[in-house]
Amino acid sequence: MQAAFKNKKVLITGGLGFIGSNLARRLVRMGARVTIVDSLIPEYGGSLFNIREIADRVNLNISDVRDPHGLAYLVKDQQYLFNLAGQTSHLDSMRTPFVDLEINSRAQLSILEACRQVNPEIKIVFASTRQVYGKPCYLPVDEKHPLQPVDVNGINKLSGEWYHLVYNDVYGIRSSVLRLTNTIGPCMRIKDARQTFLGIWIRLLLEDKSFEVWGGDQLRDFTYVDDCTAALLMAAHNEAAVGRVINLGGSETISLRALADLLVQQYGRGRYTVRAYPDERLKIDIGDYYSDFSLARSLLGWEPREPLTRALAKTLAYFQEHLEVYL
Repeated sequence: MQAAFKNKKVLITGGLGFIGSNLARRLVRMGARVTIVDSLIPEYGGSLFNIREIADRVNLNISDVRDPHGLAYLVKDQQYLFNLAGQTSHLDSMRTPFVDLEINSRAQLSILEACRQVNPEIKIVFASTRQVYGKPCYLPVDEKHPLQPVDVNGINKLSGEWYHLVYNDVYGIRSSVLRLTNTIGPCMRIKDARQTFLGIWIRLLLEDKSFEVWGGDQLRDFTYVDDCTAALLMAAHNEAAVGRVINLGGSETISLRALADLLVQQYGRGRYTVRAYPDERLKIDIGDYYSDFSLARSLLGWEPREPLTRALAKTLAYFQEHLEVYL
């Protein structure tokens, strides 16, 4: 697959963030000509530190995907677009719903319109979320599961999905949608819980503070970031993914309490308390969730390769070395 991206022009929206920066480094190693777009809005996790090793080998454009005029310039002549820019906090989407609407819905339409007008040959992979399923009716959750989002973020991400699928079907702008589950690894946001609860757990653990586990019995699956970026590349490379919605998932299912125990075990020390969900969070909690990713396996040849224990160890090691940068 490496040859498929050598010397190819690739645009990554949200490329200074967690998944985007990991993808950018991988593409640079493959010989791609990478352009990164990021707004560097503090709440969304982008950081120049995330691309420090490749800063001289990428084109960086600090701009906002909500700007339709800049988008047309940015997408022109690009061969691939990894559309990762988004607002990921479920609580923020409820507190500031119109911001979430602008970033996760309207901006997606602006991106697609720019592609239609100046670069309809581009190939797009859109990063969506398992949140569009809402509270599972059955487990594991496959792509045929009813779509019943429980928060504003899920609704807007679902609209972003449909914009990509409609532009694929009507205008021939080849688009694929990947529904991500909990993604973990180096460069994830640990300053707070806006991106994932595991981030704030890791921060407090490394600061020798107790962290909170809400509920504790809920089941989850996790994807290591290298497995996630592999799936993004496979979807971009594989024509069978065009016009499809595909789940990612993890190799293991674990309760939050067991995950906390595993995290403490990997670090060698630490403490946590279990408490009931705060009311505002309980109302949008989805309960147990883990993915059926058999379509990704059959269509892309993808499956998660990094065991959860090793993924946690790698993530902890990275933040032990770079903790202060991410605070």
